[in-house]
Amino acid sequence: MVWDRFVVGLMLAAIAVGEVGAADGQGEPKKEPPPRAIRADGGLTPPATPLVACDPYFSIWSMADRLTDGPTRHWTGKIHPLTCLIRIDGKAYRMMGDQPSDVPALEQTRLEVLPTRTSYGFRGAGVDVELVFLTATLPESLDFVSRPVTYLIWNISANDGKPHRVRLYFDAGAEIAVDQPRQQVEWATEKAHGLSIARVGSREQAVLGKRGDDLRIDWGYFYLAAPQSQVSAADRAVCRAEFVAGERLPEWDQRMPRAADDAGPALAAMLAEGRAAADGKPLSRWLMLAYDDLYSIQYFGENLRPYWRRKGASAHDLLKISAEDLDYLKRRCPEFDAELMGDLTRFGGERYARLAALAYRQCFAAHKLAADAYGQPLFFSKENFSNGCIGTVDVIYPASPLILLTSPSLTKAMLVPVLDYASSPRWRFPFAPHDLGQYPWANGQRYGGGERSEENQMPVEETGNMLIMLAALAHLEGNADFAGRYWPLLARWAAYLEEKGYDPENQLCTDDFAGHLARNVNLSAKAIVALGAFGKLARMRGDLKSAEHYDQLARQMAARWVKEADDGDHFRLAFDKPGTWSQKYNLVWDRLLGLNLFPAEVAQREMAYYRKVQNRFGLPLDNRTTYTKLDWILWTATLTGKREDFEALVDPVYDMLNHTPDRVPMTDWYWTENARKRGFQARSVVGGVFLGLLYDKAVWTKWSRRDQSRLQPWAPSPANTQPAQPSG
Repeated sequence: MVWDRFVVGLMLAAIAVGEVGAADGQGEPKKEPPPRAIRADGGLTPPATPLVACDPYFSIWSMADRLTDGPTRHWTGKIHPLTCLIRIDGKAYRMMGDQPSDVPALEQTRLEVLPTRTSYGFRGAGVDVELVFLTATLPESLDFVSRPVTYLIWNISANDGKPHRVRLYFDAGAEIAVDQPRQQVEWATEKAHGLSIARVGSREQAVLGKRGDDLRIDWGYFYLAAPQSQVSAADRAVCRAEFVAGERLPEWDQRMPRAADDAGPALAAMLAEGRAAADGKPLSRWLMLAYDDLYSIQYFGENLRPYWRRKGASAHDLLKISAEDLDYLKRRCPEFDAELMGDLTRFGGERYARLAALAYRQCFAAHKLAADAYGQPLFFSKENFSNGCIGTVDVIYPASPLILLTSPSLTKAMLVPVLDYASSPRWRFPFAPHDLGQYPWANGQRYGGGERSEENQMPVEETGNMLIMLAALAHLEGNADFAGRYWPLLARWAAYLEEKGYDPENQLCTDDFAGHLARNVNLSAKAIVALGAFGKLARMRGDLKSAEHYDQLARQMAARWVKEADDGDHFRLAFDKPGTWSQKYNLVWDRLLGLNLFPAEVAQREMAYYRKVQNRFGLPLDNRTTYTKLDWILWTATLTGKREDFEALVDPVYDMLNHTPDRVPMTDWYWTENARKRGFQARSVVGGVFLGLLYDKAVWTKWSRRDQSRLQPWAPSPANTQPAQPSG
């Protein structure tokens, strides 16, 4: 996990003088937002609701309770405007966006976030409208996961016993195709495959031209496509006015190129008019939003295509097959959502299921699936709003439960780039790397000393993370074949942890915003579990000598840990700091992997203490301050395996999401007294919410076996032939 060290210093200074919650994690002063309206039914109203949830660049959210209360935005907060109007019996109403402000908004009656869909309900003028945003993130098919497509589906029914004439209008701003609205854009319209299509892209088309965190894409093309519709690319104000007046959309605007904020060019569609009947089948309309980025990731100097393009597909091919698959997806996605929500509810209750559904959308939207030179999948995370690193190991680690649950193929695609990089001549250290670069450039580690020195590395953290995740994959598959491809590397890592893991030196761990810490008890637990995990891998490979050595070593270390970390009714933050405590979330893998290194009494004692010291909106990370990490709470909540303990720790997190005044995609770093964001948003680490389902081997096996991918060998990593890169 990355957080700029200068910013960390400023934050620690602010904590020392009590200036908590004064900034939004991006260095800007906070304005005190109004209090949230809490639903009477106990349901979840997310601080931000996912609409388009495809990848780090194509990610659009509603940051308001009602879809008509404000403009839609990219996860970074920049306005990426989507607008929907409806004409009912000749009168116009608004269903999405806060403009035109003189068009009245239909009453919003419902909001539900599910793993692959967000569903809104509206009522007014004699009709009920369901608006569904469907992103087919079905891990059983890498083709579906890779498609940068979101469907908008409207279902309209009369509710007053009378028929009504209905017509829908939609537009999407050109801002979606640029980083800054001052950048110039060009557009076009066409017809193909029974679809009316409009597209927009930057004039410059600097493909993979920049790296960074608070950035939007400014290459490739954004598409709107709809059947039986009129589409246009023109001034959004003119298009809306024509629709409200009952006229046709204007012809496409030829004044281009021009800036995205110059008279607001937008892609607009007016869908076919229909009749909402008093009974019978609802009137249904749909369109697609898609983004063709041409090339997605720069991988050690080579530009990688998105996975859906691996066989030469074009944007037209993407739109064609996506339209053809819609009927199937309208059946499959509700089935998928219902089954997953059922499993989540059985494990942790309805509140947990709602939280997990939101986490599902956010986790996948923070990844990009690309293809290597052989067409094999490589799955890259972006470390959103914490320096923007790509393939960060201690971001992969907390996100891994969702990926492990649903797709062994994606798990391997996530680990291969790190393993290949660590195996290359460029990585000369005996421990695992922290990251692959800064998104979307995976050209070598940027964090700390990079490839040059051991300064500000996370040696025990990342090495332990990799060994644990590889053991979890082997535990699922029943063999260690994948780990065996990298066995000399893993053996070096195990030897490193044997020497350095039990009593860690002064170093950073994944919670690097808290600063360096020596003798970190939770980090020690990670190293111990990782050594046990390596022993498990060795046993699965038939290397009984190594298995016995590392199993015995891990057990000896665990017994020593219990004695030296003991602080009466709990265990310490650091071995040499009595009167301290911390969440011991790394212990979860001891039970999940069947290692049984630590006595059950450790978890029971810790849980009893946690329940005494947690605050209104959650359990602090440790005794040093009152902020916490959402992902780690959800891991810690599973330690005892008791439903009452789980709910006791998870319910305050759920309440935080309903109460926080910070309207951003789910933060994982927040203050537990007031539900304010401390930093971070829209990050993939919330995939860790799904860890609980891994305890049920039947559930884990059921979901993972639906993975339809048949992987072939990956291409040799270009890291083997690229020179080392400077850090910074």
